[in-house]
Amino acid sequence: MTIAPPCDGPEARLDSGARRFLALLAAAAKRRADAPTLEDLRAATDGLAAFAGPPPPVERRETLAGGRVAVRVYAPRGGSDAPIPALLYFHGGGWISGGLESHDAICATLAARGGCRVIAVDYRLAPEHRFPAAIEDGVAAVRAIRADPRRFGVDPNRLGIAGDSAGANLAVVLARETPTPLALQLLLCPVMDPLGGTRSRAALASGWLIEEATMARYWDFYRFFGLSPDDPRVAPLNGGDFARLPPALVHVAEFDPLRDEGEAYAAALTRAGVPAELTVHVGLIHHFYGLGGVIPAAQAAFARVCDGLKLAWAAAA
Repeated sequence: MTIAPPCDGPEARLDSGARRFLALLAAAAKRRADAPTLEDLRAATDGLAAFAGPPPPVERRETLAGGRVAVRVYAPRGGSDAPIPALLYFHGGGWISGGLESHDAICATLAARGGCRVIAVDYRLAPEHRFPAAIEDGVAAVRAIRADPRRFGVDPNRLGIAGDSAGANLAVVLARETPTPLALQLLLCPVMDPLGGTRSRAALASGWLIEEATMARYWDFYRFFGLSPDDPRVAPLNGGDFARLPPALVHVAEFDPLRDEGEAYAAALTRAGVPAELTVHVGLIHHFYGLGGVIPAAQAAFARVCDGLKLAWAAAA
């Protein structure tokens, strides 16, 4: 497990590009007098796509909509149609926003630089489709790939699961729920507790791209009446039995409110004997992997994510 140095104090090593980006967001927020609506939250997630920068070229980008849930398949150059490693990817957005377009550049980059196919899942969103609709769609996607891996060009022995933020939460829950053996987990700034009480959540509750008040709103939209925020299907740190989970690459950002829970998940896997590599990206913020167009250090950090993924595939061969 590799860990970069932790934060020494407020804004001790905040990257200058991240600082400028947060200042722009703060200026925009001051012009708002009311709380953001569901439509505002969805527009904000979609708007972040503009900051990812142009995606690298891929050999194929194809949306398949014939099954229960639509997916978009990204094939790296030189991958042809031969079975190669693949990531089943779940986008972030608080379970209520985002989709194939908002995370297109992220998925294309993982495919092109991570040496694998990426199969992005267009799962149903809350509040129109509350818990457990997204999980059900994820299970359906896993089953579809396992039933016909050749259709997707997937090496069935090297199928991994991945996601960012709330999508990483879904990925971990599915790694628990599905009986299908998975080769790895790739988790970017994961939500491990919808209403987490960690130190990083308290210290970075406001002004750091993802707000604690917004996290509470996400939870209200996602849950149904009576669902506890401690339920392992939404708070997988409470699930126990970490020993049967696949190896994990966990990436968190130093100035992300979710940092501590990502670290806690990697530690729980390690204690259970599961290989878990934790990387804390010093000076960066939540969603850094989608901000390379405006934060040069974030672009370099995401390149390291892809390099690590490529090495993990080689080790799993």
